[in-house]
Amino acid sequence: MNTFIAVVLVCASGLPQEACTDDKAIEVRKVRVANELGCASGWQEIIARTDLSEEVGRTTYLKTECRRVKEPG
Repeated sequence: MNTFIAVVLVCASGLPQEACTDDKAIEVRKVRVANELGCASGWQEIIARTDLSEEVGRTTYLKTECRRVKEPG
């Protein structure tokens, strides 16, 4: 069975979107979700609870990714 990891990258506004990766992001948040739809929702709440939320759109932007994870077995 496949599950997914929703990844939210918080990147500096000056960083091109294609360069916004786990290692260059200011912050990386990951949460396991049941399906791909879960990757598209809920991340707003994750970021809203951080100190970085006030900077989104001003000095930072968000990039979201959905990564498939195969369960062992």
